[in-house]
Amino acid sequence: MPRPPRLSPDELSAALYGLPSWSGDGDGIHRTVELPSFRDAVAAIVSIADVAEEMDHHPDIDLRWRTLHLSVVTHSAGGVTEFDLALAHRIDALLPA
Repeated sequence: MPRPPRLSPDELSAALYGLPSWSGDGDGIHRTVELPSFRDAVAAIVSIADVAEEMDHHPDIDLRWRTLHLSVVTHSAGGVTEFDLALAHRIDALLPA
C-alpha cells in the first residue's frame, strides 16, 4: 500500500490539535502514557500491536516499568504522514487520556 506524502509543518501543527496527548515535529510524533501497573502496560502493548499489524504500520514502543513511550513516523516518506496520524488516533482509542 503506498504511503501518503509527508505533512507540511502547518498541516502537522493543525493535526496535533486533534491529538492533544501527542507532540512532535516533521521527524516524528510522540506520546508518553503511564499505566496503573506493569501488566497493564504490557497489555496495552499487545493491543497496540494488534492495531499496528492490522494497519501494517508499526510504532516504536519503549516500556519502562509501567510507562510507555510511543513514537510514530513513516520512514519511507521521511517524516510524519496522515498514516501516522491515523495510527495515533487508533492508539489513543486504546489508552487512557
